[in-house]
Amino acid sequence: MLRPCRYNSRRSASQPTAVKRILVIGPGGAGKTTFAAQLGDLLGLVVIHLDSLYWGPSWVEPPKADWEATVEAALERDTWVMDGNYSGTLERRLATCDAVVFMDLPRLTCMWRVVRHSLRYRNQTRPDMASGCPERLSPAFLLWIWNYGTRTRPKVDRLLEQHAASKTVVRLRSQAEVDAYLASRRQETPN
Repeated sequence: MLRPCRYNSRRSASQPTAVKRILVIGPGGAGKTTFAAQLGDLLGLVVIHLDSLYWGPSWVEPPKADWEATVEAALERDTWVMDGNYSGTLERRLATCDAVVFMDLPRLTCMWRVVRHSLRYRNQTRPDMASGCPERLSPAFLLWIWNYGTRTRPKVDRLLEQHAASKTVVRLRSQAEVDAYLASRRQETPN
């Protein structure tokens, strides 16, 4: 089972006992993609990277209705680990998942990781990204990460509080917590 955080210190009778749909959210650079892949591998669940579904070649965004239909189709699967933000569909994804992992890492850690990724994948497409989308780094994205704590986190906190009675919510605030969480999952998972 996922361990609860401050949003959800008591288990509700309506809370699912088997976690089969896990949503991984957090600022850019928090490590959502890597974490989702590791967790999916540990639990034997399919991993859905929303970035690879959202972006078309040359970083073309889909029409809103098409994106919502894509997310709905992904949510219909019986089991998954899904990573990504996309606030326009966050409430729907929260309503569908059994558990949420909020990777709430420090902004300097996130900024460093984004810069490192941009250098590592310069002129290449990351494995978790849609084909035809070479790595890029924009000032707007860096600004979004920098302001995540004051602009986005309060909204996420409110949404998580609203779903706390029916979801297991885990908040990871450092790489050490991420590593410890994955290690605890490895110990719980039969070989």
